[in-house]
Amino acid sequence: MILTYAYTILLLILSNIFMTFAWYGHLKILNHKALWIAILVSWGIAFFEYIFQVPANRIGFYSNDISLAQLKILQEVITLSVFAPFAILYMRQALSWNFLWAGLCMVGAVYFIFR
Repeated sequence: MILTYAYTILLLILSNIFMTFAWYGHLKILNHKALWIAILVSWGIAFFEYIFQVPANRIGFYSNDISLAQLKILQEVITLSVFAPFAILYMRQALSWNFLWAGLCMVGAVYFIFR
């Protein structure tokens, strides 16, 4: 069970790193390129997201250790955990209290889905 969670979470973290760059990285690095270029680059990055995301979900779900709802909440928590540093460090967005409040809401979601 511990290995199931470890592999699932590690793969979801890697998936989310690629996902975040696919969804938002083009706003910084391709802002002067044509939209179709940004779309193709994002699709190329998203391919690597799926290389990690699909196995993560299969490992978690088919192990019968993690339910579908739990997988979704894990995904959302990891997404926020990856997105916040990305927004602050890479995109140079200001840190706000909203990050804290969103994080606390996610802690509540984790509690309720895993209890």
